[in-house]
Amino acid sequence: MANSSNLNKAKKDKSDEFYTQYLDIEKEVNAYLEYNPYIFKNKTILLPCDDPEWSNFTRYFAQNFQKFKLKKLISTSYAVESKIHKEGYQTTFFEEKSPKFDKKKTRIKGKFFTLTKDKTGDDRINIDDLDWQYLEGDGDFRSEEVKKLRDEADFIITNPPFSLFREFINWILEGNKKFLVIGNINCIAYKEIFPLLKNNKAWLGTGIGRWISGFIVPKGYELYGTETSLSQNGERIVSTNSCLWLTNIDHGKRHQPLALMSMADNIKFSKHKEIKGIGYKKYDNYDAIEVPYSDAIPSDYDGIMGVPLTFMNKYCPEQFKIVGPAMGWTHSTMSKEWKKTVGYKGDIKSKAGTKGYGIIDGVQIYHRVLITKNKDKNK
Repeated sequence: MANSSNLNKAKKDKSDEFYTQYLDIEKEVNAYLEYNPYIFKNKTILLPCDDPEWSNFTRYFAQNFQKFKLKKLISTSYAVESKIHKEGYQTTFFEEKSPKFDKKKTRIKGKFFTLTKDKTGDDRINIDDLDWQYLEGDGDFRSEEVKKLRDEADFIITNPPFSLFREFINWILEGNKKFLVIGNINCIAYKEIFPLLKNNKAWLGTGIGRWISGFIVPKGYELYGTETSLSQNGERIVSTNSCLWLTNIDHGKRHQPLALMSMADNIKFSKHKEIKGIGYKKYDNYDAIEVPYSDAIPSDYDGIMGVPLTFMNKYCPEQFKIVGPAMGWTHSTMSKEWKKTVGYKGDIKSKAGTKGYGIIDGVQIYHRVLITKNKDKNK
């Protein structure tokens, strides 16, 4: 699709300057505050991989510093000379007017901002009270100085580099931090990410696909497709239906069970032509049925079901149990116990010669999540 090709090209070219819109940050964070209004009280939030001068993450949390009762806000940026898109870069007025401004450092050094108190004397704590200084390095999150900032924080919240997503998540987990980040929907299928979802160590946030309204891209970035626009402020926006929020912060949506029909009612009344009047097909290589849509999961089926990756946005751990993946890397990495559980019938190849996925009538089915009813919690 044209809209997703922008992000795929960005990942391939390691061009990661996609800035999240303020309204999308606000919508997502509100879900966690509704579940726990004091989630950020007396906590330190780190916003890495940002440009604090432009970042809406920084603006949002600085504006709500007192409302959330934050202890400290830290935000870091990447040096302009280390970026792909650096044409037309201009220093901001706040930096140029500061006595700390250095013409050489501004291009080769990252910066970090901190917010802890009212500096302006207006009895408010907001973005005007940010303090800043140059980092020793270029601001790469893998550097020791940014790692120290990570270790200081309670929460890490950002839109990380898509080309380094796996490494970034491992970096967060290494520090044992709470996090909220944006990634591509296909990250569900990553062998580094899926075990986190399966073992309830991470889950999807509330926003996925079109729920995320689009990203701000720099002037030097070439836009593709038709789903691009200019905001009222002249910002270049690229829309996509291929992104999600990934987190380990609890929210209410993940505990809401799906309302489902029985298998018989689905076959009789389903709005999906693949099921209505036909039923559910079985995999050639798994003892499981294919459920191509989350709303077509039969409420009375106790066996294993293969569902789309987007099911994870509706996954309720009290209602379902994740058995494992049905993805390209599956069979070479999964245990004998897993293979026995899913009734794995060997490396059956599709008609196209592929293996490692769910296969039906010789045809490979795209990435699937294998689930079953959570009988322990449905008693």
